[in-house]
Amino acid sequence: MSGRFLFRDRRDSGRILAGRLGEMAIERPVVIGLPRGGVPVAYEVARALDAPLDIGLVRKLGAPKQPELGIGALGEDGTVILDRDTIGALGIGRDQIAAIVERERAEIERQRQLYRGDLAPAEVTGMTAIVVDDGLATGVTAVAAAAVMRARGAADVIVAVPVCPSGTQERLGDAIGSLVCLEQPRRFGGVGAWYADFSQTSDQEVVALLRAARDERSEQTPIAAGELLIPAADGVRLSATLRGPSEPSGLVIFVHGSGSSRLSPRNVAVARRLEQRGFATLLFDLLTPVEARDRRNVFDVELLTRRLLDATAWARSHAGADGMPFAYFGASTGAAAALRAAATSGNAIGAVVSRGGRPDLAGEALGQVTAPTLLVVGGADRQVLELNEQAARLLPGACELAVVPGAGHLFEEPGALEQVTRLTGDWLGRHLRRSPGADTPPTG
Repeated sequence: MSGRFLFRDRRDSGRILAGRLGEMAIERPVVIGLPRGGVPVAYEVARALDAPLDIGLVRKLGAPKQPELGIGALGEDGTVILDRDTIGALGIGRDQIAAIVERERAEIERQRQLYRGDLAPAEVTGMTAIVVDDGLATGVTAVAAAAVMRARGAADVIVAVPVCPSGTQERLGDAIGSLVCLEQPRRFGGVGAWYADFSQTSDQEVVALLRAARDERSEQTPIAAGELLIPAADGVRLSATLRGPSEPSGLVIFVHGSGSSRLSPRNVAVARRLEQRGFATLLFDLLTPVEARDRRNVFDVELLTRRLLDATAWARSHAGADGMPFAYFGASTGAAAALRAAATSGNAIGAVVSRGGRPDLAGEALGQVTAPTLLVVGGADRQVLELNEQAARLLPGACELAVVPGAGHLFEEPGALEQVTRLTGDWLGRHLRRSPGADTPPTG
């Protein structure tokens, strides 16, 4: 390579950038490539770090009549970040903001269909999101992507690029989090000036790289692991995360509580520990983002139960789980849906675990639950403890009420969630058994 060019092409820069990032011992990385030119760079980074690769579908919200001036950002999951100071200074009204958001939402949807299809966004909760582009000039898109990753629950955000102008970290500051950049020339001249080949990245190349990254990681496990969308019988698609070891001893389907989602940090923490004990896990959203805004849906146990049965049927047909025993892990209102679904499913569900659950909301279905059921309640959660004591007397199958001393409803006290995980793992270990060759009863 001669002259001022630092990199042959984007893939070359990605391999060099991956080497720098590999020296950092990053915990739980997930790589987010910005379309389109950032994806070839991100592919090499994800490959070297053995990390999931996803595309960062983020749109800057431009001010009316000044679209180059950002007043916020929109993520594909509906996350909206607004710069209230700039909005106030410009006197931008709510209706104007809503129109801008809807216009950019339509563009994100177009990109989502093109690049990802039916797959859901990668999970970033509790992980280190590495936002990758082929370079930074103004940094507006990277700032927006970093903000959205933090809003979605990323534990840390790193913006990683091969090249950017000198002083970028000082100029953007906390807006981008940590910056990893190979070269920061004083005379910048644009990102393309530092590549021998800076030809446009095509949509076809982006799609191919994302597919290749998924295929490479899916070879590590026999189940169809990853981020996906589950079709429900009423026509909606529910975002889900499926993970598991190479030979799982069962599949645990998580049913989140009111006001939560598949990204519940407590459910995610329990799921990861269960995976270490040999179980596959499926966490999914019971409601779409639009549905979740209506509080009536959040407490509609009948609706939640139907969605859980839909997810269970999908898992039996599409998750590579043929012959694998299933269990439910429900929290709060999700526990009521889990118990009702278990009652409907008969022997198809091998075990149920309720964490701080509301079994009273399951109604008469409690008397039809034959699956071995563990009710875990915090000792300080007195009202819910009383409801679970009543439910334990009504459940006809094997049942155990486990009280975690001093714990509240969310098990936020030191060591409380670890006790939940241990109790759950032990219960599933005793009651969830694979039966080779056994017919699986229908789920609804």
